[in-house]
Amino acid sequence: MSMAPRTDTQSPAHVADRHDLIRVHGARVNNLQDVSIEIPKRRLTVFTGVSGSGKSSLVFHTIAAESQRLINETYSAFVQGFMPTLARPEVDVLDGLTTAIIVDQQRLGADPRSTVGTATDANAMLRILFSRLGQPHIGSPNAFAFNVPTVRASGALTVDRGAAKTRAVKKTFTRTGGMCTRCEGRGTVSDIDLTQLYDDSKSIAEGAFTIPGWKSDSFWTVRVYAESGLLDPHKPIRKFTKREMQDFLYREPTKVKVEGVNLTYEGLIPKIQKSFLSKDKEALQPHIRAFVERAVTFTTCPECDGTRLSEAARSSRIDGINIADACAMQISDLAGWVRGRDEPTVAPLLTALQRTLDSFVEIGLGYLSLDRPSGTLSGGEAQRVKMIRHLGSSLTDTTYVFDEPTAGLHPHDIQRMNDLLLRLRDKGNTVLVVEHKPQTIAIADHVVDLGPGAGTAGGTVCFEGTVEGLRAGGTVTGRHLGDRTALKETVRKPTGKLPIRGATTHNLRDVDVDIPLGVLAVVTGVAGSGKSSLVHGSIPAGSGVVSVDQGAIKGSRRSNPATYTGLLEPIRKAFAKANGVKPGLFSANSEGACPHCNGAGVIYTDLGMMAGVATTCEECEGKRFEASVLDHHFGGRDISEVLAMSVAQAEEFFGDGEARTPAAHRILGRLADVGLGYLHLGQPLTTLSGGERQRLKLATHMAEKGGIYVLDEPTAGLHLADVEQLLGLLDRLVDSGKSVIVVEHHPAVMAHADWIIDLGPGAGHDGGRIVFEGTPTDLVATRSTLTGEHLAAYVGA
Repeated sequence: MSMAPRTDTQSPAHVADRHDLIRVHGARVNNLQDVSIEIPKRRLTVFTGVSGSGKSSLVFHTIAAESQRLINETYSAFVQGFMPTLARPEVDVLDGLTTAIIVDQQRLGADPRSTVGTATDANAMLRILFSRLGQPHIGSPNAFAFNVPTVRASGALTVDRGAAKTRAVKKTFTRTGGMCTRCEGRGTVSDIDLTQLYDDSKSIAEGAFTIPGWKSDSFWTVRVYAESGLLDPHKPIRKFTKREMQDFLYREPTKVKVEGVNLTYEGLIPKIQKSFLSKDKEALQPHIRAFVERAVTFTTCPECDGTRLSEAARSSRIDGINIADACAMQISDLAGWVRGRDEPTVAPLLTALQRTLDSFVEIGLGYLSLDRPSGTLSGGEAQRVKMIRHLGSSLTDTTYVFDEPTAGLHPHDIQRMNDLLLRLRDKGNTVLVVEHKPQTIAIADHVVDLGPGAGTAGGTVCFEGTVEGLRAGGTVTGRHLGDRTALKETVRKPTGKLPIRGATTHNLRDVDVDIPLGVLAVVTGVAGSGKSSLVHGSIPAGSGVVSVDQGAIKGSRRSNPATYTGLLEPIRKAFAKANGVKPGLFSANSEGACPHCNGAGVIYTDLGMMAGVATTCEECEGKRFEASVLDHHFGGRDISEVLAMSVAQAEEFFGDGEARTPAAHRILGRLADVGLGYLHLGQPLTTLSGGERQRLKLATHMAEKGGIYVLDEPTAGLHLADVEQLLGLLDRLVDSGKSVIVVEHHPAVMAHADWIIDLGPGAGHDGGRIVFEGTPTDLVATRSTLTGEHLAAYVGA
């Protein structure tokens, strides 16, 4: 029996094909105000808006966060116990989600043992290659790993097999590692300057210690040395016997009793190493960081010459190249060396290694080397390193989420990044990008513009549609999309110069340059050309330079703009003076804290394997202070009301009238100057966007007494509308007598400069030279460099 032929010419759409949208309804995370949008799948969607408008809240903290939470829930309760607990975002409906892969700008770990090679698995593949092909053969891949020490052990092993058969077997165990024994795989050795720790002409009882925070009455520091019984506290340190000096500086941890309390006595050197040197230097308080920089010097390990590897690991070679040489090569050169290997026994390994190294080159990071410490990468470089593992991925129908992927990229490199984003989309993936650069906004299939302002003035969708629609839409982003900063007709005359001679940091080729002072000087060039090496690594010490780099702000959810900038100090003192009480009462991290929530304002409840819950403290209603503290007023406001003010409101409040406080007003003025007038004084630092953190840092450094400011990409995370305000701020700094040196890619900043220093012509060993020095007008006229060509196109010359 034959079936009748179908008469319809087109088969009906399959029910599974209807799910082509990601639907978000009623999103209220952070400052989002009941946002409802529909995002097309398998398209490139760019999210725009001023800094703090809610882009990250929508993309990262709502869509991506819920996708990851749902994926985690597919694992067993046992496995979930080992995973971070994620709370459900505050949103009514999230529909049509796919697996989200987040590629953000979080720096790679600053652990001194982490390198570009270890972070991308390229190092692991090289280790296998050398363990197979290296001559002489020295062992397994571990023998080439600088994080693996050589271990030897021997002893008796007892095997229980019933009473009659129990016997001890002698066993010897050896594991050959590649770690240099002198520096323990760090590449550098530290030397502590003892004169910075104590004054040896004094006794401990006379206050010999000069270490910050070591008070003479502290059980844990000074008194444990003075009253341990191991040392004479009344003898000057320089008169200690050899035994006493050994106990004082190097003694192993020993239990001692001080006034009936059991304490641990430990030599001064290991104690300093544990309490100061084992911590991230950037996380230390400024005065302690200054002490560490004074007291500790780091020099290249003389035994391994900074390679981190043992002599045996360096002795094994493939065609004259050892693994240290391979890791020190520029990745683009290493890719060529690997391509030249022809060994059928390791062909799959060579193919995988080749693919990884080619991805580095393709993504514009061919100038790096595998031995580069991962903590030294900028946010943009770190994000591109994370992209590498996704470029060759066979996954499709995945959502990729990027946070300003063009950060730190020269206009010449942005086109290459755009091509990669489009390639991910063309494989059938949904690509969501938070971005400010017009070149990347231009390639979007769909644009979502948030705003209209920042903080509480933002959090709504101002526009949704095509790029052409955005240009004509009249939103803040649409109006500024075609902005162009004109070249200066007249430039300032330098008042002096900052000479740099024979600079050879990283890839610099014996560079001699005079950076003009008293003007706005911009250092530019393609990514990897040597800009940061010149500005941060070559300026002579003691030049009075205040450096504002891209390092992340360290701060917990208890930290806020008021605590970070030091603003809370004059406010607390003003409250204390007006009410005749102690300043500590007006700190939510000290005496004035609400006893119920310990000054956090919320109660955190850990629900084991489920997501933890934060609920507003019922006692203080989220105000963070004890009720009695709020009875004290200053200018008619209590301390919680002051911390709830925005910077702009507080500037007015402390500016005149009975609440006039000049010290607080000065700090608030600097915050307003960098465009942070909308931030709330008590807003946790953890809720600030990347652009906000950068500008908060800049505002803090503006108070420092330094005639020369070095800014590293101050436009990072800035909306097009805010760039004009930044240029005004830079002008004000220069006009007030400061010298401003800016490392920057943004054409608007280049066009506004008085003097440009362009490095290049390429990246890595193709860069490191000065290819242009002069005014922006001359650079555009000559068009002799890549920067000149892009700047000419920008200003329409």
